[in-house]
Amino acid sequence: MKQETAGAAQAGARVTFVLLARQLWVWGLLALVLMGWTFLAWTVLDMGHPLVQLMMPMSARWSVASAAAILAMWAIMMAAMMLPSALPMLLQFLDLARRNGETTRGRAFVGAYLLVWLVFSMAATALQWCLQAAGWTDPMAASRSARLTAALLLLAGIYQFSPLKQACLARCRTPIGFLLGEWRPGARGALVMGLRHGLFCLGCCWALMALLFVGGVMNLAWVAALAIVVALEKLLPRGAQLAAVMGLVLIGAGVFRLLALLR
Repeated sequence: MKQETAGAAQAGARVTFVLLARQLWVWGLLALVLMGWTFLAWTVLDMGHPLVQLMMPMSARWSVASAAAILAMWAIMMAAMMLPSALPMLLQFLDLARRNGETTRGRAFVGAYLLVWLVFSMAATALQWCLQAAGWTDPMAASRSARLTAALLLLAGIYQFSPLKQACLARCRTPIGFLLGEWRPGARGALVMGLRHGLFCLGCCWALMALLFVGGVMNLAWVAALAIVVALEKLLPRGAQLAAVMGLVLIGAGVFRLLALLR
């Protein structure tokens, strides 16, 4: 009787520990997202700060400090925008890992996922420099070219209907399906899974992220709107239909800008 009681107590303690660990992950990620959005809001509200000025070089002759600051801004922005929509996938991963007795792999999965968006941030930083050097964007990465704006809107709209977008969105919308199909054991397996999920997420959202060069990276309302669209596409029951509607809206906006050029 005493052994049964002790065993039940130990099982209860393990369940409590697992639930606590899960809650800590949730709150930790939410805190990371909140810090990211707080940083973005601060850059908008205090543009005179020396660090923010580094993120808005007046010419394409960037200093090393400016390039590093812009890269950091992109990386923080991507984490703030993408982590909320990835939270269901991470929680499913933690639950499945717990059932397999692998409760310490969360950091590897999240780190690999964020690494994909760090590489994207590097590419976005390089593209921002190129666009600014060409005179197509201002120091806040907002489009100065009607042709660039139209092209980005049309690109993002058409991509919403592409097979690659649909395939990647389907993988992002079904966490348990991805995890069961892609499951790999061990820390290395968690890294590979995080990278693969990050690549699916990138394949789903890169064209929408390119629209940051339409409204600019210092336009907090624009950044938040794109983050909300990404989250709704992945989390709503009819997210795939929303993606199609967004595609039509973006194509319509792009055509409108093209017609304005022809007048």
